Parts: sequence; C-alpha cells; structure tokens
Amino acid sequence: MESNLKNFYIADEQSIYLLSANDAKKLRDWVELCKTQLRKMGYSNVEMIGKGAFGFVFVGTDKNQTERVFKFSRITLAQNIRERLEEEGYMLNLLNHPNIPAFIDFQSIKKQGILVMHRGKGIDLHELSKLRGRLPVSTVIKIAIQLANIIKYLRSFTMLSASGQFENKPIVHGDIKPSNLMWDEATETLSLIDWGSCVFAQLDENAQPVVNNVMELMSADMQNTNARLGDVYFIGDEQLNGALSNTRFDEQGAAATLYAIASNQNCRYGYNAIPPSSLGLPKAFAQTLNHLLSHDEELKCHAGDQFINHVQQMENWYLPDLELEPESAYIPIWNKRSNTKLDTVVYSSRKSFLRQQGIHSALYGVKDAQLDKYYKNYLQGMGDNEKAFVATVSRLSEFPIVGGFAIHWLEDGVYVDSNLNLFDDVYRKSVTETVNNIIDIARSLDLRDGIFKSCLFDAKNTIHVERENENQQFELTHIPNIPFEITHTPEVEQGKQHSYFEDGDDPDERLRLPEQIMAHIVALNEIRHTGCIIFEVLPKHLKIHNYYNLLDKTKVGEFTFHLNGILQNIKYIDDVGVSGFMKLPYKDAKLFCYQTCRSDLYYPQDPKSFIPKNS
Repeated sequence: MESNLKNFYIADEQSIYLLSANDAKKLRDWVELCKTQLRKMGYSNVEMIGKGAFGFVFVGTDKNQTERVFKFSRITLAQNIRERLEEEGYMLNLLNHPNIPAFIDFQSIKKQGILVMHRGKGIDLHELSKLRGRLPVSTVIKIAIQLANIIKYLRSFTMLSASGQFENKPIVHGDIKPSNLMWDEATETLSLIDWGSCVFAQLDENAQPVVNNVMELMSADMQNTNARLGDVYFIGDEQLNGALSNTRFDEQGAAATLYAIASNQNCRYGYNAIPPSSLGLPKAFAQTLNHLLSHDEELKCHAGDQFINHVQQMENWYLPDLELEPESAYIPIWNKRSNTKLDTVVYSSRKSFLRQQGIHSALYGVKDAQLDKYYKNYLQGMGDNEKAFVATVSRLSEFPIVGGFAIHWLEDGVYVDSNLNLFDDVYRKSVTETVNNIIDIARSLDLRDGIFKSCLFDAKNTIHVERENENQQFELTHIPNIPFEITHTPEVEQGKQHSYFEDGDDPDERLRLPEQIMAHIVALNEIRHTGCIIFEVLPKHLKIHNYYNLLDKTKVGEFTFHLNGILQNIKYIDDVGVSGFMKLPYKDAKLFCYQTCRSDLYYPQDPKSFIPKNS
C-alpha cells in the first residue's frame, strides 16, 4: 500500500489543495509566520516565491526600496540538514562575480535560520520556458556563454589560507538547473542562484585531488564524497552515484540546462529520443551538448573542455531568429475558458511496465530529501527514455490543462487517444511542444503491447473527507456537488464510445471500491461524457479527484444522480490505495510510427542566405 500511494503523483510538490485540512492549515500558518517575521524586520511586499526539498524562499523590499531574497529552512528537517543553510551563506559570502547575486546576512531566530541575499533580476529559465516554449537559439547561446564563464570563475577560485597564502579552492555549485538561473531579458544577463548544494571540489577537471601541499594531501579524505545531491533531473551520473566532488559536475548541470531550454523539457534524460542535433542549434554546439549528455566518460570530458574553452568563438556567432521548421500539434489541444485559475495535477497509471529492473538498487539506501522526492518514487529502475517520458508527462501539470490521454504501444505503431483542454492560450506554444515531446519520446520506446494513461484535473475541485482512525467510516456531513461542464455534441456510433473498462484492471491501482460505488460508476460509463474520477484512500484521509464534461445535455439529471450516489456511498470504502476511471469522448486514436529519434535539424551555417528564402 505504502509504495503504491507514493507513486500516485508524478514528482512535483503537491498542490496545497491536495493536503489534508490540518496539513494545509499548518503550511498556511507557517508561511504567514515567516511573512510576519520579515515584516517585523522592516521588510514590505513580502511574498513566497519558491519552495524545494529543503526550504522556502521569500522576497521582500527593504527601506531603500531594494528587493531582498530570504531563504528559510524547513523546520521539519533534522538539525544537521537545517544547518546547511548557514553553510550555504558561508560559501556564497566567499564569491564575488557579476552573475552571482551576493550574500547579505544570515540570521537565526530561535530554531529558524534565515539566509538573506540579493535578488537575481528577471525570470528564472524554468518559468521562461513555460511561457515561451523552446528558447531562441541566440538566447540559448548567450546563456551558454555566461554559464561557461561562471564555471571558469568557480574552477579558478582562490582564497587566503591561515598562513596568509592564496590557495586553489575550486568550487562546485552542484545544482545548476533552469529554475536556479535568472534571466534578465532587458540586459540579457544571467544570475546563478541557490547555493545549497555548493561545496569545495575534491577533484579538479583532470580528476586530480585538489590539494595545496603535502600535509593537505595526507589529511584529505579521498574515500568519501563531500558532494551534495542536486536535482536528479539535471545532475550527471557521477554526482548521482556519489563520486568525489569534481569541477566537472557543473558542466553536467549546464549541459542539462541548455538542453532543457532548447528542447522545452524539464530534465536531461530525453537526449536519445530528442537529440540536441534535432533542435535547430549550430552543429558544433549541438554535438558538444550531445557528448556532454552521454554516458561516455572520455567524450564528456572532451566536450566539457570544448564548452568551457570556446566561449570567445561562440561570442562571435551571428544568430538571427529563424523559423527553421514550424511546429504543429500532433494531437488536438482545445481552447477553454475559466473564471478561476486552475491548479493542475497529473495522475498517471500503468507506469510499472516502464521499469526495467526492481526498485532495489545501489541508491536505495541513500538518505536524501531530493532522492526521496524524485528518484526513488518515480524514476528508479527506468532507462533514460522512460525517465524522460515520465518527466515530460509531469511537465503538463505546470499548465492550466484538464483532460487526459491514453497511449497504446502496439506492433504497428503508437496509438494516442486524447482530450486536452487548455484554459490560457498564452501557453499554447509551450504546451504544443510539450505534448509533441511526450509523443516523440513515446515513439522511441520499444514496448510493443503496453498501455499508459494520464488524467489531468484541477486540484481545487478535489473533495476531502477525513476520519479519526481506520476503524471509522468516511462520511460527509453534507453532500457537495461534483462539478461538471456541459458541452452538447452530436451522437457518435456506439462502437466509437470510449469505455472506463475497456483496458481491464490497472496493475498499478490496488484499491477495490465497494459495489455500492461501482454500480454508479458502471451507470456513468453508459452516459456520453469525458473526464475522470480518482479515489485516493489514505488511512485517515480520502481524496476524490475529478474532472467531468457531460456531452449529452438531456442527461443532466441522471448524471448528477450517479455522481451524488458515489459520494453517498463512500462510507462503504474499507480499503486503502488508489483507483481511477478515465473516459475520453470517443475512440479516434492517432497513429504514430516508431522512431529511434527525431531527425537532424541544424541552424544554417549561413543564416543570411536563409532569411530571404524564409521570408
């Protein structure tokens, strides 16, 4: 049961709307407490701007109208983990570089540490790619140049020793990723933030120990890594597997970041199915990225040297924006309107067949919040393409979309049934690219006879029911309405209707619902509609996630009756686990042939000759 529930959500922070009433109140109270504390310290316009495995980040304005960033450690973490925040402040205070927002102060109020820093200007690259989709080639190269210069600075870092001599002390950031890079579009300036994984390197780029004298060599611990785990969607194999900290680690983070913003993905893993050579990048740069992302140690090191040492050459490239290959949606994405902001959550089932091996591996015993959050629960045991597929599906949760899709891998190709509804057309380009990425990665998976289903719902509509203990029944004091839209559509052939039950039992869903509820679900299946209902039963907390669109306006009364009947019978639930039912409007699967990877598409060597032809 425990592992089954852990796999319910794809690896992202849960929406506050999915927490129990008590947990949601605790979180809101704690966030308000942080804001109050900052206001007492003299700051105004205080807002929370981010959260991660280790802490929360706020922004506020001081008396001089200058924005400051405040990082709070999670008070639920062990004391030694919370002390990392002070260490982060120490490391940041050593640095002096135009692309690194400076340290201001570290304060400790009771048990709560607060790190105060300058704010990087602009928008982080993760958010920028959500808004714009794949970033222009010229922007990617400008970011690459500044990243290479930051890494150069960290590698050549020196500091004054106790003896009064300057010593080599190369530094590893350890967590370079899009959300840790701010981009100021007005000045085209990059800022590297979040130094929580930062350490002094144990090895240099030649894999030699970083020591300044014989005594230091004799006392150095070369058996245990001092490296911290960055975001496993972006760090390289060596850092993930606990190698000694090496200045090469940041090359890996930089390469994964550049690949992500050039392809509009949220991880490094898709480079086999969607290689850098297919992204319209300059050929030399695409090849460097491809080698940096590979598993070949020699290729990676050689490519890393090229990346760091050829910055001046990249600065001279002429890169006007060109539309090399207009992107159209592989499957329909419908426009919808909503008066409220959606909080999308993605639920995916039938994931177990994507794993190539058992969950127990060398990483299983590693205790780390980042590893627990992402890798152990979702990606461990999968190949790179499978990891990329799951991660790219999770990216849909970042957009205001509801609906669902089902992917069937059969002998003659990949069949995709879908119903995706986008509630803000600002995101259309980015959503189109994300959906196309999902399908192209799916086409690279040689599964033959597998099914993957994914439902997207608004967490604000989730119904919560709590009980004191497992011996009590789940009961509602009043029956709320499960909301549904009404979109009357013409009748379709009976054989074309999509059924809740056509794919059989889901091996990843172990909750068995009582007959009293199943009777209403069977009845709903006969009414023309699209949407989903998902039951997530924890020992003391029941969540009913839902999204419905009725396609036959003559059935409003009957549809409402059966939805209410489900809620009236939750008292008969006596199991824990997850069970979901998704219905698509009708069977109209799009067929895609299998392909190992996308075909090559490079930026032209002579863009000037391309421009008149393009216009």
